[in-house]
Amino acid sequence: MERQPQTPLRRGWTTGACATAAVRAALLRFWTGRFPDEVSIRLPRGEIPVWTLAHCEAGPDWAEAGIVKDAGDDPDVTHGALIVARVGASPGGGIVFRAGPGVGRVTKPGLPIPPGEAAINPVPRSMMIAEVEALAAEHGYEPDIEITISVPGGEALAEKTWNPRLGIVGGISILGTTGIVRPFSCAAWIASIHRGIDVARAAGLGHVAGSTGAQSEKAVQSEFDLPDHAMLDMGDFVGGLVKYLVRHPVDRLTIGGGIAKLAKLGQGARDLHSSRSTVDFHVLAGWAGNPEVAHAGTVLQALEIAGPPLAHAVADHALEELRVMIGAAPIAVDVIVCDRRGTILARA
Repeated sequence: MERQPQTPLRRGWTTGACATAAVRAALLRFWTGRFPDEVSIRLPRGEIPVWTLAHCEAGPDWAEAGIVKDAGDDPDVTHGALIVARVGASPGGGIVFRAGPGVGRVTKPGLPIPPGEAAINPVPRSMMIAEVEALAAEHGYEPDIEITISVPGGEALAEKTWNPRLGIVGGISILGTTGIVRPFSCAAWIASIHRGIDVARAAGLGHVAGSTGAQSEKAVQSEFDLPDHAMLDMGDFVGGLVKYLVRHPVDRLTIGGGIAKLAKLGQGARDLHSSRSTVDFHVLAGWAGNPEVAHAGTVLQALEIAGPPLAHAVADHALEELRVMIGAAPIAVDVIVCDRRGTILARA
């Protein structure tokens, strides 16, 4: 039996947030001649965490800072890892990203970063770019900087992740969309979903939405102009959400998510986490009517092969599964499939 936590679970910070803070600290040394005692950045949703530097080093044409990742109470394999950023001049080259030791390099298509690039995802890249541009403007420099992110021991850590299967070699990925790691407790998370449904019903809302992540939530909320309290923090727990709604129904439910998560739902998964459900690419090939999809390494790569018909098929099959789950409960349901940027790919 899973034990309920006796105290609120402590959240942590993503590798992307830690890397961005390390970049800021290194830039301050590079452009002002001194490291800060502490460093803070503004995260995408407005939070401003503060870190103490765990590593500082500099040379005549470079500076390096490191921050220890604190994942809070989440069982994250990168908890306690040192995230190091080295900055140096890139005359006329703009902002360039490099993978240092322990950070992976993308080798296969289908990921949000193209093959050959450092496995630093788009949101962390944009956060680091914002720091470079702001500090360059403040101190009178051109934003021509080479950024190298390293994680000592990262190659061993990556063996405990899906990176090798995804074709990311040499280390971990630098991830995060909000900068925050939310503790992964199934019981606590599902309980919070239940409370969200209770609040929505008490407020008289007839339409609620569950989304797998921040970008799909933003797309769904904008599409239907829903209030914040209609947005249920579903994460991977579509089964937990629907099961409770069947007993405590509302008029309409929208499920939004990335194509990979909703492909799992369409294939019958009720928990969409990567450690508890996977995608059958042979089934996807049948949906798309394209046998090449069976050899894809990721659902994004499958989408590149099959195009929009695959997104529409995923939406249709996810809707079918939701209707099975809802059964005779008086709930209208629809599905929105998004890409990683929150662009809507298909509806059903």
